[in-house]
Amino acid sequence: MVKSEPTPSASRKPGQKRTDSLTDKAYSALEELIVTLQLEPGEVLSEVALSQELGIGRTPIREALQRLAREGLVTILPRKGILVSDINPRKQLLLLEVRRELERLIARSAAQRATDQERAKFKAIADGIEKASAEKDDLSFMRYDDELNKLMALAAHNEYANRAIGLMHGLSRRFWYMHYKETADLPLTAGLHAKLAQAIAKGDGEAAASASDKLVDYVESFTRATVTS
Repeated sequence: MVKSEPTPSASRKPGQKRTDSLTDKAYSALEELIVTLQLEPGEVLSEVALSQELGIGRTPIREALQRLAREGLVTILPRKGILVSDINPRKQLLLLEVRRELERLIARSAAQRATDQERAKFKAIADGIEKASAEKDDLSFMRYDDELNKLMALAAHNEYANRAIGLMHGLSRRFWYMHYKETADLPLTAGLHAKLAQAIAKGDGEAAASASDKLVDYVESFTRATVTS
């Protein structure tokens, strides 16, 4: 198992239990390991081994794995074990049908409702994405992409859209990471993400919705190419 530096977990709210923070930390670390294929599809996971490697107790690890199972990144087989889920391009196309509509709504809403502080963060994310692309740093790009997804959902101020889209991001990011060197292009993908973040930062709802559609168009094109091949 390859160890990766986890993304920083969200700050703990006043009064929030420490176990919640540790669960978030475990989730962030495991999600990144799965999405970047350091934990490969079909790999059998052990709560004990993951706890030792990440330096986090078994209870947060178990709770993080349950969350990942709800998102489809792992499969929990009672009395048998925990497996990293397989990647299915045809199911990815079905996911994109839903993702397109939700992300357009979220992008437009985020552009209209984001606070000044959130707009500054979108601008910083766009700059970070462009820097990661220029340096051909796919892991940094993946982390900025994750940050962009979470900030969009937050800035849209729609808890129902937030919950729904949260089930899709990990699967989409893992699929892209697996195939981008064959059928996708990091600078092009990064550019589409940066334009989306910039449109939201400017408060242009229609431009943000259009940028979201163009991004999903591109993801769908290389997904279909993968299915065909």
